Amino acid sequence: MIITQQNAKAHLGRLGGKAASLAELAETDILIPDWFAVTTDYQPDFDAALPQAIGGLDADFFAVRSSAACEDGKAHSFAGQFESYLYVPIEKVPQRIKDVQSSHQSEHLKSYQENQNSEKATAPTALVQVMLTPDVSGVAFSVDPVTGNRQRAVVSALWGTGSALVSGDADADQWKVDPDDIIIESKIAHKSILHIPSPSSSTGYTTIEVPSDQQDIPCLSEAQVRDVAELARKCAAHFGCPQDIEWAYSKGKLYLLQSRPITTLNLLPDPTDPLTIWDNSNIAESYSGITSPLTFSFAKRIYEHVYREFCGLLNVPQRKIRDNDDVFPQMLGHINGRVYYNLISWYRVLAMLPGFKINRSFMEQMMGVKEPMPEEIVERIASANKTNRLRDGVDLAGTMMGLGLRHFGLKRQINKFYKRLNSALDIDSKSLTSMSLSELSEHYRTLENQLLKHWDAPLVNDFFAMIYYGVLRKKCEKWLDDASLQNELLLDSGDIISAEPPRRITEMAQLAKKDKDVCRLLANPEHSVREKLKAMEKMPALHEMYEQYVKDFGDRCLEELKLESPTVEDSPSSLLNSIGMLAMNPSRHTPPVTRGPSKIEQLSWLKKVRFNWILKQTRNRVRDRENLRFERTRLFGRVRKIMVEIGKRLHADYLIDQPEDVFLLKLDDILGVTDGSTDAHSLRDIVEARRSSLEKAIAGPVPPDRFETRGPAHRYREFKTTLKEPDLSATDLEGTPACPGSVKGRVRVVTNPRNATLLPGEILVAQQTDPGWVVLFPPAAGLLVERGSLLSHSAIVARELNLPCIVSIPHVTKVLKTGDMVEMNGRTGAIRIIKMEETLKKEE
Repeated sequence: MIITQQNAKAHLGRLGGKAASLAELAETDILIPDWFAVTTDYQPDFDAALPQAIGGLDADFFAVRSSAACEDGKAHSFAGQFESYLYVPIEKVPQRIKDVQSSHQSEHLKSYQENQNSEKATAPTALVQVMLTPDVSGVAFSVDPVTGNRQRAVVSALWGTGSALVSGDADADQWKVDPDDIIIESKIAHKSILHIPSPSSSTGYTTIEVPSDQQDIPCLSEAQVRDVAELARKCAAHFGCPQDIEWAYSKGKLYLLQSRPITTLNLLPDPTDPLTIWDNSNIAESYSGITSPLTFSFAKRIYEHVYREFCGLLNVPQRKIRDNDDVFPQMLGHINGRVYYNLISWYRVLAMLPGFKINRSFMEQMMGVKEPMPEEIVERIASANKTNRLRDGVDLAGTMMGLGLRHFGLKRQINKFYKRLNSALDIDSKSLTSMSLSELSEHYRTLENQLLKHWDAPLVNDFFAMIYYGVLRKKCEKWLDDASLQNELLLDSGDIISAEPPRRITEMAQLAKKDKDVCRLLANPEHSVREKLKAMEKMPALHEMYEQYVKDFGDRCLEELKLESPTVEDSPSSLLNSIGMLAMNPSRHTPPVTRGPSKIEQLSWLKKVRFNWILKQTRNRVRDRENLRFERTRLFGRVRKIMVEIGKRLHADYLIDQPEDVFLLKLDDILGVTDGSTDAHSLRDIVEARRSSLEKAIAGPVPPDRFETRGPAHRYREFKTTLKEPDLSATDLEGTPACPGSVKGRVRVVTNPRNATLLPGEILVAQQTDPGWVVLFPPAAGLLVERGSLLSHSAIVARELNLPCIVSIPHVTKVLKTGDMVEMNGRTGAIRIIKMEETLKKEE
């Protein structure tokens, strides 16, 4: 079938990529050489119609190009894979049309399809164009396809026909043009030969020598360069995506020969996009590994609400909060299924408060980041929050007043928070099973309004914990010449609820020791939970203590802030196994620790008063930080139960295939079912798309702990760490000392604690820990953690249990292997790896 320019719009689906693009541009003011297209379906009048169509172009020579359905698409370009012919005389056009249409059977095309994993190509439509005799021709890109810079158009040109450029036979002049039509870069090729059109040549051009005085003359004027760049951008604007065009100047006029999408940009970041620094140092303690879309959407929503509220609580002017309105939804990122801090957003929030340049180091300690933010970025963030001196002074006074009021009333605020929390959770969780879908959604919204949008006490307390811990550390270093003394001073602060689970596990192990059969059964992972609980019933005291543990800490679990995580109540196997193992083996010996009060006595009376006041405030704030985090666990436990029940209701309504699919939805998807903003019948498609995405994330490479991106993260083929690469042959390691004590022993590297067992006296090595790891703490002689901070859960609980601990040890899980002998010093953060051969000789 022959399709002309005049009726092309009615046959776009049959034209193929190249011809369809020209047809769509027909109604613009862009000059395009006249053309027609020949599809592969034969019609009876074809033999008569073809000469008529060729004659209608009124030309001596023609270009016959391929225009396949798969060609010049957004996914694959198929550039150069099909045949194209230039300077075709009128009598050879029919044969060249046949040659083009049969070129889909070539071997090199088959190889291309295999390498690109693309669908099998069909016979292409043939595009027949009037062949220009250009003075200058070339290619142009509406954006830079090499650097990914979306702000720069790139123009390449040479004298004569552009086929020499496309084939690589000639170097071209090149220019880069910014959005204001300013030429910001040019490269003029040295032209010792000139490619001129030649219809008799198989390549379409022949070569002649260029006089020496003309070899470095550019082939386009600056005005022409701008016109070509504008043409590329006009095509991009028309098609709504960056374009790669071929163009030609003939008799002083600029023609477009073809336009196609640039297919490589989806994996090419733009260097002019804003920089984002991703870091999982402390967030990995709460959200390690793959995290479900539901959990991430819930966490993102919480962070946005609570930190916006936090700024208001500290009297940050509403003007500043509005100016930084975009920062609050960007506190977290979900990269390849894993949760990261967007560090620049965190620094921008902190910069709204007074003392940013000092407090940022305290925040870095609390978050456990391994590298501080580059100074140039810090300065830029700080400058963005400055106004005039008078306004800065007023803002500072207001925020300082807010800080003072919040500090003075913090105890009362915490008590009110507990009261509000208990009231919101007053509904018996068992009654959730009888609620309808609408009632469950309403219960969640109530919790959100009463608690998640009013998370005042934990926020303010965390801020003061960060400040006081940082100040205490500085005073220990400045006044007492001991940068790690603060950890000794915070040992066994008392009343920290997170230390209660390991203590109770130890007590249950002591009770279990009285019956060796029960011990062996509990410690054996081959026995079912049902068998273990039945055996426990023979020991009423032990069974009662276990039931109380589940009642008090049933929401505590591994990865407890992930809504998809099974709780201790759901799956108590790790707890039961830990009780049995501890009962069958002697408990660890707690190393003696030299405390620091004697050093405080050396201070003058005034400094001693100030120091003890700071120490008291730090103890209180750190204690309340950990206890309030347990309340967060209770709240998350309730939200988890709500979502599990919602999953059951959606499954009962045949909207998802299984109740667990609810975790592949986002919070807005779920709440939108009841308020009408979600198409409920699309949930299955959403679930399948998210499942596929998570499966790719699980199978793909794990992003590093810290990396940078510019613009959308999906444009990166891989993420490169900005941290120092580990020395796997190192004999000495160093981290941040979190709890003092020197221990020598064998290490056990645990990556999955669900079925792990720790022998008493072993040193636990982990990438990160969370409250669910406490079942492994009682037998441990020490704790070495790759991530975490001085205010992370592992550090606080270790100090409460007097368990020597070092956190933030780069790559410790890669350097150490289970069975290695090490000597750790929780006071200095030093770890010495003892050679196994040396150890064995000493033991012999």
